[in-house]
Amino acid sequence: MGRKKANREVCDVHINVLSTMAPYLYFDYANTTTMGFSADETYAKARGSKKIAFSNPIDNGSITIEAQITPFELYAMLSDGTIDNEAVIARKKTIECTTAGELALPAGVQAGTVFVYAEGEFAEDIIEGTYSAGKFIPTNVTDIEMGKSYEVGYCILKDTGVRKISFRNDKNPRDYYITMKTVEKDEDDVVTPYIIIAYKAKPKKSLDLSFSSEGDPATIKIEFSLLEDKNGNIIDMVELTNDED
Repeated sequence: MGRKKANREVCDVHINVLSTMAPYLYFDYANTTTMGFSADETYAKARGSKKIAFSNPIDNGSITIEAQITPFELYAMLSDGTIDNEAVIARKKTIECTTAGELALPAGVQAGTVFVYAEGEFAEDIIEGTYSAGKFIPTNVTDIEMGKSYEVGYCILKDTGVRKISFRNDKNPRDYYITMKTVEKDEDDVVTPYIIIAYKAKPKKSLDLSFSSEGDPATIKIEFSLLEDKNGNIIDMVELTNDED
């Protein structure tokens, strides 16, 4: 019989893409990691009393990760695991007129998204005009005066310094092979590592984010469903009495 042990250490999480077994993310900033499963019982009865039990397949296995410090890749797991390097972003900017009758806008501004207002009147009385080739030309040239500033709303394509995750109905989470490592301490103060291995974990396509200027930092929670792999494996718990590779 092994020694009695207790745990008070969150797991470090090593995530591999199941289809290739390539490492996807090593995550050691979680505050809480959980694992659990359940299976219903079916009974044979005699005279109305339960006599023989049969265990049904595991159908409620799950792993959860809760964290307040998170890499962007963790969110990407709820999509298809990819991160793009382009995004169209809405901007509000105050721009000074340097040439009478026109406003020069940054490169990448999207046609059809430019709206110009007098300074201090954003989203109120629009200045009519057209945008082309990086410049806004007012319908009435006297509406844009040399040396004056104007508030401009526009959308711009960013292709540098950008990372984007797309959550779409045609993008679905991949299957992952997850190893969660922690340690246990026994009654003699001996610390023993042990790991939990999930052979086929599918992130649930669910995310709730809350942003506040007060209270605790925002917490993200990601839940994985535990599935059976092609060899019938679901989850292992492994005690490491010798943790040398």
